[in-house]
Amino acid sequence: MDRFVGQARLEWWANQSTCLEMYDIDITVTVDAVGELQATGPHANVLDTTQREGWDFLMEMDPHFSIAFPGEDRGGIMVRVVEAENGTLSLTEAPDGDGSANGTFGLT
Repeated sequence: MDRFVGQARLEWWANQSTCLEMYDIDITVTVDAVGELQATGPHANVLDTTQREGWDFLMEMDPHFSIAFPGEDRGGIMVRVVEAENGTLSLTEAPDGDGSANGTFGLT
């Protein structure tokens, strides 16, 4: 794939078996000369207040998501997401070992 224009899904995984949230995005993806993925585009749907709060929380925790393309059950490429003020998302492929959050959660 040198270029893809369409819809994909960002998945935020807490661990290998727990996906906390998924967001559909409309993106244009290109692959550069060395094979690195770069993509831009907005959320496919406007986030409601609850979704926006969840998105902001996850982005603050760790802006690394797995990206799933049409026909994929689960994302396989880890990307770092940056959101511009106008809502445009920029995705760059995360280097190996990047994209995992470390934290402790107290559940009561």
